[in-house]
Amino acid sequence: MTPDASVTFVGNATTLLRLGAFTVLTDPAFSPAGSRTYLGYGAWTRRLRDPAIPYPELPVPDLVLLSHLHGDHFDRTARRQIPRDLPIVTTVQAQRRLRRKHFDAASGLPTWEAREWRRDGELLRITALPGRHGPGFVDRLLPDVMGSLVEWEVAGERRLRLYVTGDTLYRPYLSEIRERCGDIDAMLIHLGGTRLLGLLLTMDGRQGADLTGLIRPALTLPIHYDDYRVMKSPLSDFLAECRTRALTGVQPIGRGETVSLLPSAAGRGGAENA
Repeated sequence: MTPDASVTFVGNATTLLRLGAFTVLTDPAFSPAGSRTYLGYGAWTRRLRDPAIPYPELPVPDLVLLSHLHGDHFDRTARRQIPRDLPIVTTVQAQRRLRRKHFDAASGLPTWEAREWRRDGELLRITALPGRHGPGFVDRLLPDVMGSLVEWEVAGERRLRLYVTGDTLYRPYLSEIRERCGDIDAMLIHLGGTRLLGLLLTMDGRQGADLTGLIRPALTLPIHYDDYRVMKSPLSDFLAECRTRALTGVQPIGRGETVSLLPSAAGRGGAENA
């Protein structure tokens, strides 16, 4: 049987990647709707949507991929439930903070550096990609953020190249991702148009379409757009921008749904319940 690659959307930026022999959990946040989330510098937001699947009901992950250490990406519920010895791949800054909280298996990746895992003739490689969480000097006040290139190979053959954007704003220099990494099979794009004090901190619909047109993945799956009060740009903004620009391969994914990430399946646009 040919190994499969899929993503299950749990909520916000939390997804479960099943890549053949490997299972990866991204940006774990499992607190219920109504809970308050601390964003730093005295700022709080409230969760509006429940995660589709609680952590105990998910398959046991091999590792966590954490784009940055913010309360809506690694919340209090996740900190209580995730084992302290589970590997976490994240930024160098987040590694230091997590280890102070006794997550001793956290490891930080500088931009463009990679880690690899091998199992049963399969290879999983994660490369840290550039990202900026805020405009100008504001970015220095926010947690460091990284995008991730997730590559999966079977018997030496590449099966998937997935770009997880993280909470970056669109910037033209992100074209270096395609220049360095080649064609992207699928992209999990973090949207929402998050605003604090009027400042845009995550991509809105227009910036999301800018990045989709820049990267040109075969499949684009929008996530991170309506779970918290600070998110001001609904998914419809992004979808409308993509239609206006005739961008192809854009597919909404519902909470609790599982979508195949393999290039051969991306064109079918099919989704199934997890």
